[in-house]
Amino acid sequence: MNIGIIGTGFMGTTHAHAWANTGATIVGFLADPPSDAEVLARQYGAKACSDLSELLSLAEVVDICAPTHLHAEMAICAAKAGKHVVCEKPLALTVEQGEAMIRACRAAHVRLFVAHVVRYFPEYKLAAVQVHAGAIGRVATAEYRRLSYRPKKPTGNWFLDEAKSGGILLDLMIHDFDIARWIAGDVATVYAKKISSFDKNSPIDYGEVILTHVSGALSHISGAWAYPPPVFRTGFEIAGDGGLIQHDSEAESPIEVLLHQEKGKAPDVGLPTSPLAESPYDIEIADFYRCLQMGTEPFVHAEDGLAALKIACAAMESARTGEVVVLPKCDMDLPPSSPQQGGSK
Repeated sequence: MNIGIIGTGFMGTTHAHAWANTGATIVGFLADPPSDAEVLARQYGAKACSDLSELLSLAEVVDICAPTHLHAEMAICAAKAGKHVVCEKPLALTVEQGEAMIRACRAAHVRLFVAHVVRYFPEYKLAAVQVHAGAIGRVATAEYRRLSYRPKKPTGNWFLDEAKSGGILLDLMIHDFDIARWIAGDVATVYAKKISSFDKNSPIDYGEVILTHVSGALSHISGAWAYPPPVFRTGFEIAGDGGLIQHDSEAESPIEVLLHQEKGKAPDVGLPTSPLAESPYDIEIADFYRCLQMGTEPFVHAEDGLAALKIACAAMESARTGEVVVLPKCDMDLPPSSPQQGGSK
């Protein structure tokens, strides 16, 4: 299977390594400027393409690791050329773009995979498995945090341009919007605040979002571009009427499950769960590759990416207006959000 990769920054480099591990053949890279693709092209014996049409002429699968505002145009062009599409999160910059991408791929009968890699992190997958199995009862509240430093690039830092990246709510916090929906189901309302809404020149940004789920559960999500490099901390706490699930990336144990049990039933000594040694990025790309080879369903669907995009765009609107945003009922046949589906390890 021939793979073409758009973007040669951190994510393009990461995806290239993961594709190489599957045994697929990387045939081309595309970057802006095109000369930026030459190093990776030499490394993988591929071609540094001059434009998208050249890449499309070589590849069967196009992996888009370009800035968010370019996703829709590139994905739709690839679909019209009959190419399968892998797209980094967020799926697109706007809901309308995301819907257009899905429609284009459906019309062309090609696959569209969205790279919400956090679903492939063992801590989050194990938490979802526990919740969906009823281990902590009915979810009442959840708290998710993703705290990092501001993205930095030597030139053209598009991450800090909300017209290209969507800012902290879309680029960073969409990970946890997706996880929150995965854990507690579809979202009914969104309320958000962020520092950059009040001070556009702030050297840091911090967002707080409250999601009300259709089930009645509440999810509180915090995101920060405020810490000194290389700090990147994540964690969550999911509370149900039968127990609690906790994770803190700073702790040694990847997940801690605290259940309400009758006296004497709990073990004397708790046993921590170990994380996987394999990179979640490798697991994610391997899942997509298996789906392309075998025609199976992925662990995370493009429609899941669209649902997360709708939450993120609602959060952006709420932060801008100061009002609660009500999400309309989805009309694109979203699949059930289950940790058991797909072929992921």
